[in-house]
Amino acid sequence: MRKSVKVGNVVIGGGAPVSVQSMTTTKTADVERTISQIKRLERAGCEIIRVAVQDEEDAKAIRRIKEQIEIPLVADIQFDYRLAILSIDNGADKIRINPGNMSRDRLKDVVAAAKGKGIPIRVGANVGSIKRRTSERWKDLAESALEEVRLLEKEGFYDIVVSVKSSDILETIKANEYIAEKIEYPIHLGVTEAGVSETAVVKSSIAIGHLLLKNIGDTIRVSISGDPVREVIVGKKILIALGLREGVEVIACPTCGRAEIDVENMAKMIEENFFHVQKRLKIAVMGCVVNGIGEGKDADLGVAGLRDGAVIFVKGEIKERVSKEFVLERLKHYLNELLEEVER
Repeated sequence: MRKSVKVGNVVIGGGAPVSVQSMTTTKTADVERTISQIKRLERAGCEIIRVAVQDEEDAKAIRRIKEQIEIPLVADIQFDYRLAILSIDNGADKIRINPGNMSRDRLKDVVAAAKGKGIPIRVGANVGSIKRRTSERWKDLAESALEEVRLLEKEGFYDIVVSVKSSDILETIKANEYIAEKIEYPIHLGVTEAGVSETAVVKSSIAIGHLLLKNIGDTIRVSISGDPVREVIVGKKILIALGLREGVEVIACPTCGRAEIDVENMAKMIEENFFHVQKRLKIAVMGCVVNGIGEGKDADLGVAGLRDGAVIFVKGEIKERVSKEFVLERLKHYLNELLEEVER
């Protein structure tokens, strides 16, 4: 079991549930917009939020932001040790730095500030920060991260979270497998510069999913260009699919000419309405009754299309026939019954 590190009220490592992170896209000093975005992320299920700190205004804004949010805040600093200390003084719950970019004396100052407030430091490497390059880039990536860890250990600091990220999923997997054998600190998983839309989802799902199945990884961030809320939704879905998080999983047939309902829109509507449910349940959306009920029988709850409506089934048993406009309403009814059953 890995060492545990506390970030605000969230524990990373030590057998704690894998947490979902994201990063704001706003200018941190724009407090109002940053708070608004973080609140949207909180509603989506984000458990740790990171903000970029590029100047003193950003660092000083942290205190005001923290007054209005519920989740722990991580300050991301690239070069200036003074911004790291200022972020800590303004209430950051964790900082992310690159110790290799700081002199020994400056790093001592940052470590002293972090120790004084009892907050952890995240270090690591991506392909842009590799210090030496050989034919095995994944190993160079991992060794760069381990060197960052050693710099902190030399200063007597051990509340560390480590990450190694590449835009290449195989490099990401190999590098994380390597460091998992070398350290006992919590590991932050992600694929950097993953891209947009489906490309980012596919790459992150493969790399993060593979590593989590090998019991590697304690917190995740799915990187998707655009609205960060989608990062959180995809991250939660990865954990639900792996059985690491309770929640509703919506399965749906790929559709064919027999489909009597709009499967895609129905499935999306169900996901949106039931995404908040924190119980392990499976809901099936099937286009027709020919194979639909049989294929969806493993689901706790399901709907299959008819020419003039739909049937709702619970654990493979048909419960009622309804017109299409009442499908969602009746699904909610049966879902509530299932939730009551689970609670008993």
